[in-house]
Amino acid sequence: MYTLTDEEKMTTVMVYSRNKLIHGNLVTKKNVRVNIWLRMQDLPNYLHLLKTEVLIFGGAAPQSLAYEEYFFPVERVIGFHLAPPASEPLDYDTSELNRSMVDVNIILGMFALKGKVRASTDFGSTLEISHSNWLSVYDAQISNPLTPQMPTILTPMLLVNPKQVGFGF
Repeated sequence: MYTLTDEEKMTTVMVYSRNKLIHGNLVTKKNVRVNIWLRMQDLPNYLHLLKTEVLIFGGAAPQSLAYEEYFFPVERVIGFHLAPPASEPLDYDTSELNRSMVDVNIILGMFALKGKVRASTDFGSTLEISHSNWLSVYDAQISNPLTPQMPTILTPMLLVNPKQVGFGF
């Protein structure tokens, strides 16, 4: 089993890929704000997770696998957030007057998401001019239409890769 160094911490997160939901303890440096961690310059190539459960979707019923230590490529992540009920400060200034919250529906792999995005103009223009690999979504409700018995996941903020998800209104 992996042992944390004095400079590391574990934070429970949820990670979405095209056909997986990963729930585990992310290993990062102690001074990192995890809810915006994927935006860091020196991001590693792999998420390093401990005590991880991986739900794989695509068959008749989701398959669950458990790992003490799990590595997942960052390039395959399409959504990422702290596991509820954990939270960190949001990544915007509430006094910023030139942006507003826009309701949005997002197809996130095997999941449907309802949330809000901050936009300075119409959403399409914001999406086109933004060259960021990660878009913040607020007050998100995440469900799986193929597995209705799965509870809806509520999170105050998550990051999505705008080039790998679909947006609807």
